[in-house]
Amino acid sequence: MAHATTSSADWIGDRPSGLHAVAVMFVGIIGVMIAGVQPLLLGALQQEGRLTAAQLGHAATAELLTMGIAAGLAGAMLKPERLRWIGLVAGLALAAFDVMSVKASGETMTLIRACAGLPSGILMWITIGMITRSPRPERWSGVYLTLQTLAQFLLSAVLTAAVVGRYGANGGFLALAALSALAGLVALASPKRYAPLAHADAAGGLPSPRGLVALAACFLFLAFIVAVWVYAEPLSQQAGHKPQVFGYAVSLSLICQVIGGGAATMLAGRLPWFWTLLTCAIVDLAILALFATLPGPITFLAASGLFGFIWLFVLPFLVPMVIEADPSRRAAMLLGGAQLLGGSLGPLIASLMVSDTDARGALVFGAGGLILAMIIVTGLHLRPARLAAA
Repeated sequence: MAHATTSSADWIGDRPSGLHAVAVMFVGIIGVMIAGVQPLLLGALQQEGRLTAAQLGHAATAELLTMGIAAGLAGAMLKPERLRWIGLVAGLALAAFDVMSVKASGETMTLIRACAGLPSGILMWITIGMITRSPRPERWSGVYLTLQTLAQFLLSAVLTAAVVGRYGANGGFLALAALSALAGLVALASPKRYAPLAHADAAGGLPSPRGLVALAACFLFLAFIVAVWVYAEPLSQQAGHKPQVFGYAVSLSLICQVIGGGAATMLAGRLPWFWTLLTCAIVDLAILALFATLPGPITFLAASGLFGFIWLFVLPFLVPMVIEADPSRRAAMLLGGAQLLGGSLGPLIASLMVSDTDARGALVFGAGGLILAMIIVTGLHLRPARLAAA
């Protein structure tokens, strides 16, 4: 068993080798790859007549929802042992569901993609386990988020240019299957196990109440972000923009997300997490107010780019917030699951507040979720864990 340390300057357990770190990052990136190419593949399925508009929404929500549930349950219930074999089985299972998607349509596709979310969540759990045990988890989180966004962007570009147009959605799913199987094999190069997070660390353990409250704030952050971005295209149409304007907005946002993640990686540990979150929340509220005015194309593009930058810049700073709320780091192990649940349920809730002619209800929901998240974050900051314990 790896020796666990309690020094904040050291890893919890043995420091992973370079090969271990690369393998773990690769596994986690492939585990969430579907999040970046889901609009492309599901949109292709709709064009092929294999999904209706409603079924497209069902399939998208189901996969992200089960991914979040699986990542959360794994963090709460699985011991960090036999990681290589767990990664291998999860990668091969994900590849199998991707292959099964080739023949599916309708709600059968929803069921298969929901099942695919389970091994995806397990692969993500392996990566979160390493990040949580690092001396600078916010920095490693920034690296992970930046790399996964860049990988999703590149794969989406390749599938668009060379695969989906020629082979349809099936070509995309087979490409994902190959990557998933490769991730399973790469998992054999990951660590055999991780050190326990605490002496009381055991399968089935749950975070402290403060940790759960911090996770609720993370849930709200992602619910706000994804809900607003899902309805960015209807907002662009409502503002009277040409269709290509939103296409430019997506590309600009992705580029700015990579830049934001890179900036967070470099600044992690140098900026206080609370003031960083507060500043980003204020800027985000200003962006929502700007979107609500239905601005012209140039202003819309600028707001979309800034929104994308803050999107990935702010996420790594949620990690030290959660760790300060629950120093055992058990809540940090559930962070990915909480974020995925927020990202999958946020648009669903926002859909109740929009109409066919006005999508600004999503901005109202986003602003409310963000304000509530910051109220929780401020409460945790003003009452640190040590004071709460006293």
